[in-house]
Amino acid sequence: MPLFLTFCLVSAVAIASFWLPSTHIASAHCQVPCGIYDDEGRIDQIREDAVTITKATRLINELAASKTAQDQNQLVRWINTKEAHASNIITTISEYFLTQKIKPVPSTEGEAYTAYLQKLAAHHQVMVAAMKTKQKADPAVADALKTSIENIAPMYQHDHKH
Repeated sequence: MPLFLTFCLVSAVAIASFWLPSTHIASAHCQVPCGIYDDEGRIDQIREDAVTITKATRLINELAASKTAQDQNQLVRWINTKEAHASNIITTISEYFLTQKIKPVPSTEGEAYTAYLQKLAAHHQVMVAAMKTKQKADPAVADALKTSIENIAPMYQHDHKH
């Protein structure tokens, strides 16, 4: 199969997986809120997602030059896996951390407001980094995602409550 056709096939499958309805169920806990939080567990989960993205990125780059049907099949599977794990991170940040853990602070509260803005920016950075891993198969982008996760991790150490 010519390289151009392979690229078209892989692109079509990746685009279709983005637009087709997802059966993904958000694992970012409930929105009741029930008051049961495992912040460290959520950080561990998005760390695991980032490690999976790193592995997927490496394998995508290794498989991209292959012309065998089996390798092309695996290439598409790794692309889909990378996309799913990036989406998991974005969902967890938005539906768990931003909506349930970071409480709004009025702009009149000086230092507390500044700290609030810094937390928002750090979490936004994780979401943007996860989005960029969807757009690129670059190990440096996957590393930037890991770094952004480690930047928010200290905010959630020893905060396990039931």
